[in-house]
Amino acid sequence: MDRIQNCREKFAKLFGGKPTQDEGNDPEFMRILQRFIFGEVSYTGSLDDKMRELITVTVLTVNQTLPQLKAHVAACLNIGISPVAIRETVYQCAPFIGFPKTLNAIAATDEVFAANGISLPLENAESVTEQDRFAKGLALQKPVYGDEIKDRYTWLPEEFAEAVPRFLTELCFSDFMTRKGLDGKTRELLTVVLLAAMGGAEVQVRSHVEGALKTGSTKEEVVCALAPL
Repeated sequence: MDRIQNCREKFAKLFGGKPTQDEGNDPEFMRILQRFIFGEVSYTGSLDDKMRELITVTVLTVNQTLPQLKAHVAACLNIGISPVAIRETVYQCAPFIGFPKTLNAIAATDEVFAANGISLPLENAESVTEQDRFAKGLALQKPVYGDEIKDRYTWLPEEFAEAVPRFLTELCFSDFMTRKGLDGKTRELLTVVLLAAMGGAEVQVRSHVEGALKTGSTKEEVVCALAPL
């Protein structure tokens, strides 16, 4: 494998330019970074460029590395990922990293969209109402996770023992997972990635790895998604 040539080809495809030669103040570091990421890691495993870029957007959102997020949102557009899919990748981080950090990532993403002439707001992707919100969330949750989430919080004081599992069903599985723009398999695999990127969520990582396998990802795809982390 000629990783230097691989790096040139992948970099051109994603960013429309050439990797660092001797430009800038730290060309040696950039050569190490680019040749490893775009010359080796990007060619290891079965995931295609589109899935790898959505994984990258997820990790950069979690880590709040917004300059790099902007670069990779542009890369997503360059390789044909729809603005809606990019938006949904960022949106679905909210239940895990919180709304303020997600808003930061949304603002960075919207800057790239605007710079590329993409009209905002994007098309509506909601698919639930206030009346069916819980039922539709539970319909996604239960086949994959059963009563695991509800059972996990039985130790809480009575009101919270009911409220916390309901919040998770309605927010995670209904408000976000039911949205249009990404399929269930992709959403579950990206959830594994974001939990791993957060750190300290090993129990949730294990649970969502099982969820990813149940929704169609292979063991190799899960490993491939986690390897760059």
